[in-house]
Amino acid sequence: MATKRQRRKRRRRATGAPAAQAQPAAVLVDDSQRARATRRKATPGRPSAPWGDFPLTEIVIFVGIVLLVAGFFVPPPQGFVMIAVGLALGSLAGLELSIREHFAAYRSHTLLLSAAVGVPVFGALFVATKLSPAICLAAGLVAFGGAAWLFTSAFRRRSGGALFRLRG
Repeated sequence: MATKRQRRKRRRRATGAPAAQAQPAAVLVDDSQRARATRRKATPGRPSAPWGDFPLTEIVIFVGIVLLVAGFFVPPPQGFVMIAVGLALGSLAGLELSIREHFAAYRSHTLLLSAAVGVPVFGALFVATKLSPAICLAAGLVAFGGAAWLFTSAFRRRSGGALFRLRG
């Protein structure tokens, strides 16, 4: 004997239009839309590193933190170097992780990656040239804006059209 659900389905089919006309046009998709939908569903976890399961990023962040903390207890010439190297190691490891997550469409890091382009442009122009700080700042902002546009379009392509992904 048919359940209520099965009877309802039969009644809908019998009273409605033929099956070919009942399906919406959105069901007929091309291969690129199918690939995008598959890619969107295929991001269940954090992207794997190129070096496998070895926790290199975490080790580099830990070494950076140790150097940063130890640099406060060492006398000035070596202490400043230790603090700078600790900051650089931690920043590079975090940047590597954000690049990997961004280009795997796991999570958007557009602002962080754009700042990683804009701030060095500003810093290099400010230190290496005799331009006014306003011009250096404008060049850094232009580099930041251009990089933000490129990183956003890359994330949209890889995520199937999403602008961002929230934790979930």
